[in-house]
Amino acid sequence: MKLPAFFEEDRLAVEAALERLLPAETTAPPSIHQAMRYSVFAGGKRVRPVLCLEAARIFTADVTPALHPACALEFIHTYSLIHDDLPALDNDDLRRGKPTCHKKFGEAAAILAGDALLTLAFQAIGETPVAPERRVAILQEVSAAAGTVNGMVGGQVADLEAEGRKVGPEMLEYIHRSKTAALIRAAILAGAHCAGAAPDDVARLRRFGDAIGWAFQVTDDILDVEESSAALGKTAGKDVAQQKATYPAVFGLERSHQIARELTEKAMSELAAYGQRAARLREIAEFLALRRA
Repeated sequence: MKLPAFFEEDRLAVEAALERLLPAETTAPPSIHQAMRYSVFAGGKRVRPVLCLEAARIFTADVTPALHPACALEFIHTYSLIHDDLPALDNDDLRRGKPTCHKKFGEAAAILAGDALLTLAFQAIGETPVAPERRVAILQEVSAAAGTVNGMVGGQVADLEAEGRKVGPEMLEYIHRSKTAALIRAAILAGAHCAGAAPDDVARLRRFGDAIGWAFQVTDDILDVEESSAALGKTAGKDVAQQKATYPAVFGLERSHQIARELTEKAMSELAAYGQRAARLREIAEFLALRRA
């Protein structure tokens, strides 16, 4: 599947906002800002920011305020990739088809660049031009999704501890829903909160985000087995080499494809209430869950 045509419009808006929010390379100390910008502008698709914008678009025509939390989510995602690639974690040399941050700038600079991006993310949320109660709701969603209790860091810890061990379906689900789905769900909810979505809508989009984020990671597991490093933009086969807990490892490829489809159908059912208002969000979700590299 290819990204929908409107995705480029959103991506360009996100790129411009990232440029505004990131310190210039010449800002002192220049070395840290060069490392931050190198990783942020290394060629990511901007999936999480676009999800944030399109969730907001269900409830408002003007999604400009959502660019702040959208960029915050990209900063958090990029920080997680920088740290994930470090020798102490996944020890990877390639990210988005380019040398990883620590290979380009050294381990110390990479660690600090990740720290700085995480900090900048919450500054961006704090500057979101919406009512204070909406900013607080966005902050709560994003910080929880990035944290240790059913969040990204907790999922990463469980993922590391599961390497080389026999993992059952329940632990595998916990890892995937925490490590990946939580931040994707937060992107969708940040957009909804930014646009003033009602509690029932937030609950519906929470279920949607959880299911599509989970499907996204199942598909990522499948692609690690089925695609090449050139196609993926990162080292293929790492999951198998590191004996990671993945859906193909636990369920096999055929069942993994089926699980991804089932989760996608579950997610889409949550968008039915919005009809055409959610058409763009629906297209992106289908791409995430059913994509090829």
